[in-house]
Amino acid sequence: MRYAQGGGLTAAQRAKREQVRLRAAELLARGYTDADVAKELRVSRMSANRWRRAWMRGGGAALASKGPASLPRLSDAQFARLEAALAQGPAAHGWQDQYWTLARIRRVIGRMFHLTYSLPGVWKLLRRHGWSCQVPARRASERDEEAIAVWKTEVWPAVGPLRRTWGRGSASKTSAAGR
Repeated sequence: MRYAQGGGLTAAQRAKREQVRLRAAELLARGYTDADVAKELRVSRMSANRWRRAWMRGGGAALASKGPASLPRLSDAQFARLEAALAQGPAAHGWQDQYWTLARIRRVIGRMFHLTYSLPGVWKLLRRHGWSCQVPARRASERDEEAIAVWKTEVWPAVGPLRRTWGRGSASKTSAAGR
């Protein structure tokens, strides 16, 4: 994601950027060119030009912050309800296996809150709330945990540390062919 908060700017970051735009308005009012504004404020000329056009249309108010680009569609209380529903497991929602996929979570969100999310939107929502993709451990059904524990404690220490050995490999074949 672009920002560490999971998307968007904090109020402090928005205020800081607004101060830069308002400083640009002051410079433009003094007759600075786009190139001068860009150099002074260490921004691109394209940004300075965009600010000039907005300033000419609406003055300094046109460069004021308009708030966050978007608000979360699910409130914290709604997300807590979603987490409780996900904790029940996929079987409680009609799926036979125990895997939560983005498509399934999207369907649960639609059923519970009558909202439509895209798959990337579900991913961003979950990441914003500290969820991550989990990959199940693939283990043989014949796996014997007790035998593994005995092997780790008794057999492995007897084997000792592994040592690197050297021998003729494919590199020696190519050098022999070059003779």
